[in-house]
Amino acid sequence: MTLFRAFATVGGMTMISRILGFIRDILIAAALGTGIVADAFFVAFRFPNLFRRLFAEGAFNAAFIPLFAKRLQGEGHEEARKFAEEALAVLVFALLILTAVAEFAMPWLMYGLAWGFADTPEKFDLSVVLTRITFPYLLFVSLLALFSGILNAFQRFAAAAAAPVLLNIVFIAVLSWISWLGLGNTPEAGYYLAWGVSAAGLLQFLVVLFAARSVGMVLRLRMPRLTPGIVRLLRLGGPGLLAGGATQINIIIGTIIASLQDGAVSWLYYADRLYQLPLGIVGIAIGVVLLPDLSAKLRAGDKVAADESQNRSLEFSLLLTIPAAVALFVLPEPLIRVLFERGAFTTLDTVATAQALGAFALGLPAFVLIKVFSPGYFAREDTKTPMIYAGIGMIVNVICGIVLFFVIGHVGIAVATSIAGWLNAGLLAMTLIRRGHFDIDDGLRRRMPLILISSLTMGAGLWLAALPLASWLGPDQGIIPQTIALALLISAGLAVFVAALQVTGAAHLPSLMRSLIARK
Repeated sequence: MTLFRAFATVGGMTMISRILGFIRDILIAAALGTGIVADAFFVAFRFPNLFRRLFAEGAFNAAFIPLFAKRLQGEGHEEARKFAEEALAVLVFALLILTAVAEFAMPWLMYGLAWGFADTPEKFDLSVVLTRITFPYLLFVSLLALFSGILNAFQRFAAAAAAPVLLNIVFIAVLSWISWLGLGNTPEAGYYLAWGVSAAGLLQFLVVLFAARSVGMVLRLRMPRLTPGIVRLLRLGGPGLLAGGATQINIIIGTIIASLQDGAVSWLYYADRLYQLPLGIVGIAIGVVLLPDLSAKLRAGDKVAADESQNRSLEFSLLLTIPAAVALFVLPEPLIRVLFERGAFTTLDTVATAQALGAFALGLPAFVLIKVFSPGYFAREDTKTPMIYAGIGMIVNVICGIVLFFVIGHVGIAVATSIAGWLNAGLLAMTLIRRGHFDIDDGLRRRMPLILISSLTMGAGLWLAALPLASWLGPDQGIIPQTIALALLISAGLAVFVAALQVTGAAHLPSLMRSLIARK
């Protein structure tokens, strides 16, 4: 499987999940809006997600995949399976303890996550209850991460990439049930959604569990033991705890600050959901595919091939991310209005969310670049350096977030997150280059400015095309005229971008398509 084809597999499944996620968020916006129940549920959903990104997808996968792949290729299938069982035992043991402690200490933890809610007892108490219901989701999706890492090491990406689709399907079903019962913007709606989160986590885990059986990875649950392999896993995973989840930690910091302003948690959530579409499709695809690919090439001593993988990954990410960032910056309000402004989601919410989205868009390329550069460290079993840089980014994010929040409100939180993202990405890139672990080739050096020119050309085209369509996109228009106008805008922007790519020579689309459909 070529690198681009693997990106397409993971990115395609992620796109399906994100599209369903948009449907989910449209239904949430209509049912909950940005009130007390919405703020409480978003905190409840984000809390286990923080630990998932840190412990499972962040620290655990960053350490587990290179070690598992080394066992698989160097010592064989059986030794790799034993190591996976050892990791499973430690992971389950740690998560059960963490879940028990979190369930008991949730009221105190909530003061750390959303201290601003304490001024509204109804919101605070509801947040505690909903987070207790959603927290078991962490156990299921952490097990999902382990089995996904196993499948990725076998170059089996489809099942793990498809699993998140189930979360959105369950959400849509629950929200449809809430709508049918007429429970919109009530605490009962929050309860239904919270239980849906945990149920979806179980379904996601079962999907990858059965997929792992197809590659002979039937794992038995052992007693946890600190074997040499697990000690090595923990040593690598400790620094990766911060490095792998830097973006999520920054978002959580923003949530804590935003809890001081009514509605800000919800505005940032909806904005986050929209810019997460390109981040998920591109960033997750690259992060999932590139780490096992680099690990294999570095173990073979093929630095030329490793550099080629990173150059093409960087080029692919820029080709998709920069135009997405430009579009989100130019058209935040029409996008938010068409997607969310209905039911309990008001025009004021549209304006506030669009302002946050524009600020997040400035950092979108940086968030993806972190996904590109981090595997260059993890594949070499270096999780300490990304941890240090992520820590620096967090400190900058906290300082800028607090200062800017008191200057420009919730938008300052999004600006601070983007600043921290660019700082983290820049440090990762410069250190890789300085150490001789990454060399920018002539093709990437030539195409990077051309991609930027093509993206800015597209942005100008979008801005000009939006002028005659402004009346169709107004808040007084119905959903059908707004949707048609937005579809015309997106189509026009895509056409301008493709034409600009061909004129500038930034990308040869026929060659790219051949790479995407190439097989072993």
